[in-house]
Amino acid sequence: MIIDIHNHPDYHGHNVEKVIENMDACGIDVACLLSWEAPKNDYDPTNKMNFSPFSENPFPFERCVEYKKAAPDRFLLGFCPDPRQPDAINRLKAAVSLYDISICGELKLRMMYDNPDAIQLYRVCGEYGLPVLMHFDYCLPLHPVGNPWQDYWYGGGIDALERVLALCPETNFIGHAPGFWAHISNDDQYATFAYPKGAVIPGGRIEQLLEKYPNLYCDISAGSGHNALNRDHEFTRGFLDRWQDRILYARDYFDNIHRELLESIGISDTIKKKLYEDNARKILRGGDKI
Repeated sequence: MIIDIHNHPDYHGHNVEKVIENMDACGIDVACLLSWEAPKNDYDPTNKMNFSPFSENPFPFERCVEYKKAAPDRFLLGFCPDPRQPDAINRLKAAVSLYDISICGELKLRMMYDNPDAIQLYRVCGEYGLPVLMHFDYCLPLHPVGNPWQDYWYGGGIDALERVLALCPETNFIGHAPGFWAHISNDDQYATFAYPKGAVIPGGRIEQLLEKYPNLYCDISAGSGHNALNRDHEFTRGFLDRWQDRILYARDYFDNIHRELLESIGISDTIKKKLYEDNARKILRGGDKI
């Protein structure tokens, strides 16, 4: 079985039929459909054509639920309310009670992720056995002025992640996106490049945090995860071997580049099974029932 722990409804022109067709073509058995709740000033409005047209939120939870109704055996539900809203915790509890969600995600907001309101939400997630999937991006000074997307930052960086991991040891967190994966290498490229290139220097912050905090996991999805694993295959083989129990297969799109990479770099079937299936079963709420 292959479980994609990170995708979205109504994304890049894919309705439920197209998503299922794509999953079948790519060998995906089950996908987590994640909401993204964000006010307009937290995302690039010119990118709205790639999001759901039904709500101000790019990926409203209602659409995730509709996909689940259409194909209950193919989808798991993810929901993350904006922690800054006073009803966030009650809405999260309602989503657990009414819709049996499997993951809290995607958290993608222009806020420090160790915001006290967010910490309260994470602790509730820990009580319910919900992992929290976090998107990180830095505001990069070398990007061209005038493109609003390049000025969008999320999460507050790797130091904010470490504070969260330390404050919420009973909650599992899943790191994702350029501001996370740029730290696979022990250098400072993260400050200037969303997708760093070149050989990976061992000892990056990701491995430092994996060693120190057992509640951190890694989502390999999107261009950021693929770039991190593709830039230095020798390093990647060792990285996947060392952290085979803490890495999750995911796409955040509808291509097959992550699986093609994993199948091409010479890792064992045992490790692949953990990435494709076993780790998701372990970390997702109710994952043992998939």
